[in-house]
Amino acid sequence: MRQLLLLLLLGWSAPALVFAQGQRADASKLQVAVKRITQDALHMYEIDASGTVQAPLPVVWRILTGYDRMEEFVPDLVSCRVLSRNGNEVIIEQFGNARFLFMSRSIHLIVRATEQPMSSIDIALISGDMKHYESRWELVPMPETGGTKILYTGRMMPNFYVPGILGTNIIRGDIERMMGAVLARLDKGIAPRSLPSAATDIARTGAAAQAASR
Repeated sequence: MRQLLLLLLLGWSAPALVFAQGQRADASKLQVAVKRITQDALHMYEIDASGTVQAPLPVVWRILTGYDRMEEFVPDLVSCRVLSRNGNEVIIEQFGNARFLFMSRSIHLIVRATEQPMSSIDIALISGDMKHYESRWELVPMPETGGTKILYTGRMMPNFYVPGILGTNIIRGDIERMMGAVLARLDKGIAPRSLPSAATDIARTGAAAQAASR
C-alpha cells in the first residue's frame, strides 16, 4: 500500500521522489496532518501538507507538470504518460507496483489534472485502483525569499481494506517522505531537460521587451 499511496499523492501526482533511506525533511519546512473522515458513507483519509522551497515559481511549475518524466524519479512507477491534453486539462495514465507487508500488486491509474498555470493543479481519479481520490497542489510565490510555498490537500480511499489507525499512521509517514522528497527535488532547481530553463525564459522575455522598446 505504501508505494500505491506515494504514486497517488502526485496523481500524477502527485508525486514521490527518490529519498535516501531514513532521511527526513527539515521539520521547519514541512508540516503534515492526516485524519480519517466519513464522506458519503465512505471512510477516507483527509490530508493537509505544506512546505517551502528556495526554487522560484517557474521552476517549481515546470517540474511538477513534467508528467511524462515522472517515471525517471518516482520509485515503483513503471510508466507515466500523457494520454491527451485539452486546454488546461491533462489526462494521465500510470502503471506501477505497490507492496504492502508481504504482498505485491500492479497498480493502474488514469487521472485528470486540471492546471491553473503557476497557481494550482487539481487531480481527480478517472479510473483505477482507488475507490476515491482527489487532491490539489497550490503554489504560492514568496517575494521576500524568491522561493515558493507548496500546499497539498487531498482525500483518498484505497479499494482494499486498510485498518483505521494504522492506515492513518502509514499515510502520514508516506506523505512526510513524499513531500520531503518533493521539496528536496524542487530545491535542486533543475527543470526537465526537454524544457527550457526558467533563466532562459527570463532572458528571452527581457530581450523581447528591449526589442519592443526600440
